[in-house]
Amino acid sequence: MLRGAGSLKMSIPIFAGKVALVTGGGSGIGRAICQVLARDGANVAVADINLQGAQETVSMLPRPGDHLAVTMDVASKASVDSGLKAITDKYQAPPSLLVNNAGIVKPSPFLDMAEKTFVDVLDVNLKGTFLVSQAVVKLLLQQPGAAGGAVVNISSLAGQVGFKNHSQYAASKAGVMAFTKSVAGELAKTGVRVNCVLPAVIQTPILTPILTSSTPDYSDAIVAKVALGRMGQPEEVAEVVGFLLSDKSSYMTGSCVEIHGGYGL
Repeated sequence: MLRGAGSLKMSIPIFAGKVALVTGGGSGIGRAICQVLARDGANVAVADINLQGAQETVSMLPRPGDHLAVTMDVASKASVDSGLKAITDKYQAPPSLLVNNAGIVKPSPFLDMAEKTFVDVLDVNLKGTFLVSQAVVKLLLQQPGAAGGAVVNISSLAGQVGFKNHSQYAASKAGVMAFTKSVAGELAKTGVRVNCVLPAVIQTPILTPILTSSTPDYSDAIVAKVALGRMGQPEEVAEVVGFLLSDKSSYMTGSCVEIHGGYGL
């Protein structure tokens, strides 16, 4: 028997007892984030406009009965409020951890882009981040434990460097970065931290059609720009998100963390 073994304590999962909301949790990076948060003890509300996808994510998590799949169109305030009601009804508390991951792409050259294409992407990627963040934080600040709240917004390296044929997507993600920094400053004294991550070439359902619809050389050229020589995996983004939601990043707010494998180096 190890000396002092009697005094050893079982470690408590870092998110034990906390409720997390992940939008766009039905696939890709969102699903991986849900898996990391559930692994680390959180009760996860998986929100997605595709309820079946959200339900599939819940079924893949440890302790599936502790989690909840909800339909949520982040571009609709009524849908956001309805989803949050379902979450607070189940857990008797609002989420203290929020990941704004829901996002869409609609490829189109700038000169051919329809107004609706531009607006649809900004509605989900930027307005949706605003609507969900505002609704969750308002509820959270009514609770005594608001100081432990944390928000992570999923931006993109495209918001820094641009993205040909996806100008509205790049614009929306640049907006997410500016939004993150602005809100982080406003909420700092409440104890609610707000950060964002900037993934680049990550192997997800949202990236696959972009690559497959282009020439074979296009995919190779994109990966060739990555110093590590490969696409990233959703789990590699999810682990950084988990860090930013945890107390391990307690001195970080308004930060935008790049996750791109050395893209362009």
